Parts: sequence; structure tokens; C-alpha cells
Amino acid sequence: MNQIETRNIHCPYCGEAIDIFIDCSIAQQSYIEDCQVCCRPIELDVTADHDGEPLVVVRHENE
Repeated sequence: MNQIETRNIHCPYCGEAIDIFIDCSIAQQSYIEDCQVCCRPIELDVTADHDGEPLVVVRHENE
């Protein structure tokens, strides 16, 4: 399995589809990444499912 995977998400502010890179060697992670379109901070919570596939939850920074 590739350690770095790409996922397509939608910015919770502007709704634009953007690609993010996820390090799959880390089972659970939370971090903030700026939207590539509107530059607002997106909070990302990433966990691995039972097959090791990353599950991404996206929300506003202050949500």
C-alpha cells in the first residue's frame, strides 16, 4: 500500500473540490490545511477504516 494517498474533498467554505494528500502511515490525525481556492482554514480529521483506507471528515475551523 502506498503511504501517501490523494483524496478529493470539498471546501466547507467555498464548496470547491480540492485534492489533499494523506499520510496513511498515521492511523489517526487531525490538522488544518488552507483551501487552495479561498485560502480559508479547513479542519481535517483522518482515521483509517478496518481495511486501512483513510476516512476524512472536513469542517470549518471553528465548528
